[in-house]
Amino acid sequence: MRRSYQKYGLINLLTLLGVAAAAFGAARYVDSLAGHVAALHLGLGALVAFVSWFQLRLEEQEAEEQWELDEMLRAKGQAALFGTEEAELLPARRARKQFERFFVPVFTFLLFVLQATGLWWLWRWLDRQTLPPVAPPLMAMSFFGLFSLVLFLIGKFSSTLARLENQRLLRPSGDYVLFGAYLCMIAAAAVVGVEAGWPRTDLWVARVLVIVLGVVALETALNLILEIYRPRLKGQKPRPVYESRLVGLLSRPEGLVTTAAEALDYQFGFKVSETWFYKFLERALGWLLLLQLAVLLLSTCFVVVEPGQQALLERFGRPAGARALLGPGLHVKWPWPIEKVYRYRTEEIQTLTVGIEPEEPRPGVRDTRTVVWSVAHGKEDLFMVATRDETRLTRSDREDRSVPPVSFLAVNVPIHFQIRDVQQWAYGHQNAAALLEKLATREIVRYLVSADLGEIMSEGRARAAAELRDRIQRAAEQRQLGVQILFVGLQGIHPPVKVAPEYARVVSAWHTRRARILDAQADAIRTNALASAQAFVLTNNALAERLQLEQMSLARAAAFTNQEPAFRAAPNVYPMRAYLQAFLPAVADTRKYVLWTTNVQDIIQVDLQDRIRQDLLDVALPTSRASSP
Repeated sequence: MRRSYQKYGLINLLTLLGVAAAAFGAARYVDSLAGHVAALHLGLGALVAFVSWFQLRLEEQEAEEQWELDEMLRAKGQAALFGTEEAELLPARRARKQFERFFVPVFTFLLFVLQATGLWWLWRWLDRQTLPPVAPPLMAMSFFGLFSLVLFLIGKFSSTLARLENQRLLRPSGDYVLFGAYLCMIAAAAVVGVEAGWPRTDLWVARVLVIVLGVVALETALNLILEIYRPRLKGQKPRPVYESRLVGLLSRPEGLVTTAAEALDYQFGFKVSETWFYKFLERALGWLLLLQLAVLLLSTCFVVVEPGQQALLERFGRPAGARALLGPGLHVKWPWPIEKVYRYRTEEIQTLTVGIEPEEPRPGVRDTRTVVWSVAHGKEDLFMVATRDETRLTRSDREDRSVPPVSFLAVNVPIHFQIRDVQQWAYGHQNAAALLEKLATREIVRYLVSADLGEIMSEGRARAAAELRDRIQRAAEQRQLGVQILFVGLQGIHPPVKVAPEYARVVSAWHTRRARILDAQADAIRTNALASAQAFVLTNNALAERLQLEQMSLARAAAFTNQEPAFRAAPNVYPMRAYLQAFLPAVADTRKYVLWTTNVQDIIQVDLQDRIRQDLLDVALPTSRASSP
């Protein structure tokens, strides 16, 4: 009677299903990131165990059917079955072949898709996590420890049975059960690391398990591709395509050589493990590993310190005397772990930010958003700032003197510094960078509570940055941090996001008021300037008119003085001469007739009538002699 192994495959399947569901529930209850990833591994392992159990069941049915056929042939003879097709005699074999030909490759491809999708989703999911504390830690360790124990006992038995009985279809599920035990053990160790003071241990372990899932997915795709080009030998049972050699190696590390030999024999179609090179490699593997370890230890005797760096050399955990500080260049030391080197970037300008913790940019995505006051662009810490100008306060706040004149600001302060003394920076404090950040935060808080909101938001920003740099430098020197503060910037000062619209309206009203005041001052300057100009013009015109009148009066007086002697010399001629001098310009454009006579006294008669006398026109003209009769 043949021994049935499908019940062990069914036990592996049920164990993986139950523990996967329990691990997922426990991971959600205790907030374990590594537990969630381990639960996904167990769920994918349950799918592999199901297909493995079903294929094992088909093979056992085929073997049972073949045994019944052989018994029938021995009892009734070959003639009883003469002319019967093999497919009709062995339907289980046909079903098994169809399953291996069609279903197994399709399932392997779907398994790869699920593994790749799980890798992508888990990696993005871990990026969004905020590291919640694993609580309660004791219950988390108890859960995953119990799961690890159950999976280890069942997986060890199943894996050993598959290896001893050469059950290739029982091996995938057994390996996954044993691998799940190690995953649960690692998840429990991550909880221990969180409780030991390393809060990011759970996240790191979860990311490592996700990377393992990605490697397993890549192996599944390679197995599916290599299965197409694998040589088929008659009578050789193929290795399940969905079986992961990596999972088998991680679950049974002691079988590394055996696993490698089996993989080579299976892939190349002949006994690679029986060649002389493989035999030599198997015998000399230990010495080769020792030689590699020696070379590795020898390589730790040489240290290269890059330009712009300084290194601290420690011997058995303490400074190595005169050689404790190493500069740039090549140095020789005792091998690890006797002496260790810790490098520090002393010439590089390092930066820490106080106030606003910016959002981490998405990998591969360029952030083109415009930073405005009304939209939060990171985790903002509010700082208290004084308000000395009472005009910025509301009427109720000015009337209520019990209300302190303060406001809140979100401040983004980048601090650039260099490490000046490496030994003080490394040995003076447990975490010098965190201490420097706390000192800078303290000095910023102290300065802002004594500063004025209007000044620090406008023209006093540069002065505030210089004062803060000096204060932080003095605080660092008092604590002997060994750093030099190069720059302190106040570049992201703005009110809280909730009050940003109201603050913008107040600022807009203040600027409008200031603009109107400036417009009024401009109008006053323009009006005064025009009035002054007009007064200047009127005054100068009056002065000019006065001078003109004075000069004309003086000229008339001088002319009268000069005319008096001429009048006395010719009383009859002078008046007529003056009259004609005034008359000529007045009648310059009129007709004038001058009648001149001789042998008479000069008589001047001026007729201003615009007409011609008839007696002047009736004068008879003499005729010429030639025309007389």
